[in-house]
Amino acid sequence: MNILHIDSAITGDASVSRQLTAQIVARLKAANPAASVTYRDLNDGVPGIDTNWFKAVRLAPQEPTAEQQKLIATSDAYLKEVQDADVLVIGLPIYNFTLTAALKNWLDQIARAGISFRYTEAGPEGLLKGKRAIFAYTAGGTPFGSDLDFASGYLRFMLGFLGITDVEFVAADGLAFDREAGLARAHEALEKLAA
Repeated sequence: MNILHIDSAITGDASVSRQLTAQIVARLKAANPAASVTYRDLNDGVPGIDTNWFKAVRLAPQEPTAEQQKLIATSDAYLKEVQDADVLVIGLPIYNFTLTAALKNWLDQIARAGISFRYTEAGPEGLLKGKRAIFAYTAGGTPFGSDLDFASGYLRFMLGFLGITDVEFVAADGLAFDREAGLARAHEALEKLAA
């Protein structure tokens, strides 16, 4: 088993999502001691896509410039980590009712037509099939699955679009109101996760 462990919280060691992703990975490793783990901290910076990225990655010139080669290599590295993974464990702290900008940038980097998805006569087809994703959803005041939660539904859809349909959430929400209750709900969900 290959595990891709992704964090994106800006709060460092105080981050509940970072604590939860570490616990999820530890649970998976305990059940699968030979599992390998690749760690990616998106808080270190994920370039946003722009016109230069489009010209380098999407248009794929025959002779890319040195700068274009760098953009291609960065996007390829993010995508290869996902392609190589059996399980993705992703920290999902909610900022302003949605996912972090770094996590959105990462999704933009890996959503590559012809590589992670393709268009067919029957509609789009995800090419990252056979993978499992577990999100550690944490929020101070945005209830998981509520009308205010603009992250979980989007991520379930987006990963499904890429072919990852086995998507689970371990949610610690309402932390600003009753931290202990929110953490207890998350740990209960964690205990129910199949390792």
